[in-house]
Amino acid sequence: MQISPKISPHGVLETSLYVSDLTRALTFYENVLGLKKIDAFPAGRGAAVQVGSGPSVLLLFCAAITLTGGTFPEHGAEGHGHVAFRIEPEELEAWRSRLREHSVPIERELVFRGNPPSLYFRDPDGNSLELSVAAIWPL
Repeated sequence: MQISPKISPHGVLETSLYVSDLTRALTFYENVLGLKKIDAFPAGRGAAVQVGSGPSVLLLFCAAITLTGGTFPEHGAEGHGHVAFRIEPEELEAWRSRLREHSVPIERELVFRGNPPSLYFRDPDGNSLELSVAAIWPL
């Protein structure tokens, strides 16, 4: 038996959140967070939005349709998901203002390892979203 060389993924290319109303979710992620829709999936199954300028994608799946399977493996989640978006420390106050302008309440601010606080808030489906500096993780 040949042993494979040690390999590891290079990063998270995409992650998913499940929503009940795709149009409402896209409006939130485009208008509040400034993300850009890069793809829409057939039959209202979902959409992909680009996060930042690199290869980072957030998939928004209509939960009820995704659970039916189809072309892709059946998957889905019940309950609220969580995604943390990376921001720079100097952008923190601008993000507080942006959320206020869109009437999105900040649920909590938490400090990790002496860094600027992470801002926690919810999308229209109740998913927990976080704006945080990368330094919260010792990478």
